[in-house]
Amino acid sequence: TTVRSSTFCVYEDIAVAWNKRLICTLMSAEPEKKPITIITGFLGSGKTTVLNQLLQDKKFSDTAVIINEFGEIGIDHLLVETSFEEDEIVVMQSGCICCTIRGDLVDTLADLETRTGAGDLPFFNRVLVETTGLADPAPILQTIMSDPLLVGKYRLGGVVATVDAVNGTNTLDQHQEAVKQAAVADRLFVTKTDIADPGQTTELEARLGDLNPGAPLEKIIDGKVSPDNIFGLGLYDVRQKTDDVRAWLADIEVDTHSHHHAEDTQDDVNRHDSNIAAFCIVAEESLPWAGVRAWLESIGSLRGEDLLRVKGILNVTEFDTPVIIHGVQHVFHPPVRLDVWPDDDHTTRIVFITKNIPKAGLEKSLASFCQAAGKNS
Repeated sequence: TTVRSSTFCVYEDIAVAWNKRLICTLMSAEPEKKPITIITGFLGSGKTTVLNQLLQDKKFSDTAVIINEFGEIGIDHLLVETSFEEDEIVVMQSGCICCTIRGDLVDTLADLETRTGAGDLPFFNRVLVETTGLADPAPILQTIMSDPLLVGKYRLGGVVATVDAVNGTNTLDQHQEAVKQAAVADRLFVTKTDIADPGQTTELEARLGDLNPGAPLEKIIDGKVSPDNIFGLGLYDVRQKTDDVRAWLADIEVDTHSHHHAEDTQDDVNRHDSNIAAFCIVAEESLPWAGVRAWLESIGSLRGEDLLRVKGILNVTEFDTPVIIHGVQHVFHPPVRLDVWPDDDHTTRIVFITKNIPKAGLEKSLASFCQAAGKNS
């Protein structure tokens, strides 16, 4: 898993190209983008019940809700003036727009934008996408982060996942999709705790804590959850938002403290569910951006399918303030430079959720790339 020496033959070209892109990205002011939040969860886990509750909340009035399985949601009693069969797009009683997905996400959002611009639909400031119960959420995240028709207007706002307390442990044992849904989430909702055996709930919570230690876990009953816990993740548009950054860093600190001393062995207690592991790489000294960027490009190219999530705050040698990175498999958001450090800790902290990629290999390759960057600077 360590990046091979042959990678260095393309190192300088990669570093130069990405360094140019970085400077353009960090120094340009981007317009405010609409966040897209993903709600995922396996079949029967309760995500539709959560959505039904949210659709009645007035705080949802400026939201476009995109559902890609109409058959999973029973909201006929909430519809106003029309139905999905007639138009596939409705305005809910709360004022939000709700639609079934048509074609793909890009086409659906383009259609909503067009109809909103024409005055046919209310204006919306954010989007919630409900995945199918059997969906691997990673391709949706990749689309949001990389599609040229979306990146100029939208950003990834976070991922929430529902997990059934009654059947969740068994589902995680038997379905890799459920494991990925829980592993990539930024917040986990454990449902049906009112009808589950207390031992089942405790076992599931421990399992989820091992699988995704950086995600806050909340027990919910009858789908009742605050909209702030859906949209208040604050993870991916952190410029000039110190409070959000502190919350984001709190998630990283969980990973750092839980996994800092983990060893990469077959008995690693932090390795769970089909070799999916969560860990945090910490660097005390500042890192040259050319080395970091070439490192990320290399591991994305060589092992992208196994990079479920990457997020980090970096102390970059060339800047006085930190750089935020976030990636899903082969795709990385453009890096964002903060105006100030959000706290007194100026170490680099990069959280990985991976499949069959040892922490030691990533640490060794990062050191190699940064050492080479120092020699070429």
